[in-house]
Amino acid sequence: MSGSAEDERLRVQQLRALRRRWLRDQELSPREPVLPPRQLGTVAAFWERFLQPGGLWRQQVHQAYQTSRFVMLRVLLPAWAITYYVKYHLQKSPHGVVTTNPRIFPGDRILETGEIMPPLKEDPHGHH
Repeated sequence: MSGSAEDERLRVQQLRALRRRWLRDQELSPREPVLPPRQLGTVAAFWERFLQPGGLWRQQVHQAYQTSRFVMLRVLLPAWAITYYVKYHLQKSPHGVVTTNPRIFPGDRILETGEIMPPLKEDPHGHH
């Protein structure tokens, strides 16, 4: 019996040594991972250079964004809101912007042309 137990211990010892070596092989050295060089297209290369911190174009775009944001939020939107309120809520007829034409009934005179509105034709079917 001692022979098979010796073989079993040797096999377990070899497996442990192989596992330890495998685990050591999984550790990355400072040179790893070795990646292939990046091949960027023209658009991606442009954005890579454009988005570098401290670039002149990046600063100009940021300044333009800040200025347009200020103008939109502090000038255009309030001006639109004030114009809307004045146009539709403060001004009254006949000085208001929104006016309706007077109603014209059959037999009335149209002021612009002077003609008289003819009477409506009778419905021959009489469904009403």
